[in-house]
Amino acid sequence: MKNFAPKPPPGLSVESRRWWKAIRTEYDVADPAGLLILSSACEAFDRMRQAQRRVKREGLTTRDRFGQAKPNPATLIERDSRSAMLTALKQLNLDIEPLHDRPGRPVGR
Repeated sequence: MKNFAPKPPPGLSVESRRWWKAIRTEYDVADPAGLLILSSACEAFDRMRQAQRRVKREGLTTRDRFGQAKPNPATLIERDSRSAMLTALKQLNLDIEPLHDRPGRPVGR
């Protein structure tokens, strides 16, 4: 039987596709629910990057019709997308604790 290696969903950026492949492979995410959560994290990551580019281009604030400074709406999109990405990653329950080459607490702690 041939090994099934799922591909990243269409529409992801190059950066997200690389990230998707790395996480899927390193943590062996293969179940449909895990793949959906990982895809959602990558989509939120792309949205966050888009918002960051817009903020970089337009600045943190904008002026309303009365000339008052207000937050650039993209800052809210960035915040919400980052939160969605981190929530999705947390739902994957990845073991991100680094492996230690010896027993005991890490140096400096």
